[in-house]
Amino acid sequence: MLKVVNLAHAYGDQQVLAGIDLSVGDGELVSVVGPSGCGKSTLLRSIAGLIKPSHGQVLINGVPVEQTPDDLAVVFQDYSRSLFPWLSAAGNVALPLRRKGMSRRARREAALAALDQVGLAGSADKYPFEMSGGMQQRVAIARALAYRPALLLMDEPFASVDAQTREDLEDLVLAVRANHNMSILLITHDIDESVYVGDRVVVLTRSPATVTESLTVDLPSPRDQIATRELEAFVRLRSEIGRLVRGRPDLVGEQ
Repeated sequence: MLKVVNLAHAYGDQQVLAGIDLSVGDGELVSVVGPSGCGKSTLLRSIAGLIKPSHGQVLINGVPVEQTPDDLAVVFQDYSRSLFPWLSAAGNVALPLRRKGMSRRARREAALAALDQVGLAGSADKYPFEMSGGMQQRVAIARALAYRPALLLMDEPFASVDAQTREDLEDLVLAVRANHNMSILLITHDIDESVYVGDRVVVLTRSPATVTESLTVDLPSPRDQIATRELEAFVRLRSEIGRLVRGRPDLVGEQ
């Protein structure tokens, strides 16, 4: 449902992306990893229509992306800047639903349902300053769920929360994908996370970035934060991706 063809981008004389090709199928969760500063966020913003790439094309369901599509939602890393502080949790979730022409009552009902899905049924009337970082990011995810996008883009969405909250949010994303058959592209710098949540992991090179490998994650479902990470297949794949990210493909496959 998402196809990125030979995508390249430069900021002035600095080439950041140098011909990216990748795809995301219906209901698929694809993780993207790469060295720090390689252009992962630039790739996501290009896919979202937030910036116009220097070269190449992005298609969602066969339609070229010229601006931010109506059937797309983005969850950013900095939850404190993605929520409006003067709106309650329900108000933040309901706000983009105005674009769909829904009545106030329908927006409220959809917001409450989405908050319930992310475990915040009792926090609808709380304001961002009254919630922890993990709760605020759940509100951001609920906002995306309520909008019912065909494609969800996530830009290192768990980087600013503690380790236990991060694991809880990873499991939440897996539950969301399972319940809604939603296509998700997750940008992350965490190799373990990329394997744990992904159906595939796309590995980028250093900037100017290209795709060096696309690896299928063949792990049993449902996944478990302890049992899954102990599997030999998980450890092997995590190590292979780590070598690719660090520019040591000569060691891939070695024990």
